[in-house]
Amino acid sequence: MTFPDNFPINKRWPSETPEVLQLYSFPTPNGVKISIMLEEIGLPYEAHRVTLADADVKSPEFLSLNPNNKIPAIIDPDGPGGEPMGLWESGAILIYLAEKTGKLLPSDSAKRYEVLQWVMFQMGGVGPMFGQLGFFYAFGGKDIEDPRPRERYINEAKRLLSVIEQKLDGQDWLCGDYSIADIALGGWLRMIEYYGAAETVGWNDLPRTRAYLARFLARPAVQSGMNIPPREG
Repeated sequence: MTFPDNFPINKRWPSETPEVLQLYSFPTPNGVKISIMLEEIGLPYEAHRVTLADADVKSPEFLSLNPNNKIPAIIDPDGPGGEPMGLWESGAILIYLAEKTGKLLPSDSAKRYEVLQWVMFQMGGVGPMFGQLGFFYAFGGKDIEDPRPRERYINEAKRLLSVIEQKLDGQDWLCGDYSIADIALGGWLRMIEYYGAAETVGWNDLPRTRAYLARFLARPAVQSGMNIPPREG
């Protein structure tokens, strides 16, 4: 098989089973989307631990697969037309894996686009805004004296959470049946408590969202995927 020679990333993270899908990731909210998805759909894969350190994500080998130097990324040796293919961006990977396997994305066009719009809601809204909330509330930005950035992202997190709370009225999952939209969102909802921001954003006033997250975290595939690859090498 010529797969390792075709992808320079294998020089740094060599594959032991090149015939299966290769995952290059770390257990962040974006990273676990793909490990959870792979656990849910039962597709064989090999996970490689790529830390967030510049030595990993800015290495020539990783940049050869993802020029945006962010995890996760995959190589599917059985891509379209049976040819190996590399892919990055967690939302794109979720859609790709759903379409490849016919799982967790409805075949009905209207329902499919409903799921996709909620994937984009997470990608364009929840992920970036919650990330900024974490920076300005819990990490490096918390010491900035100007309160406006922190207040902006607290308020935006509240707004996004209210959208989710309303959407979950009368249903267990975002789009009726469990889907890639839930996989995209679940890992990010966990971060509210990790940031220590639950009280600040009114987490206790969101009973549907709290119950939704509990259902998500109770899934066996989620429990497995949350620590793949392990945080510690």
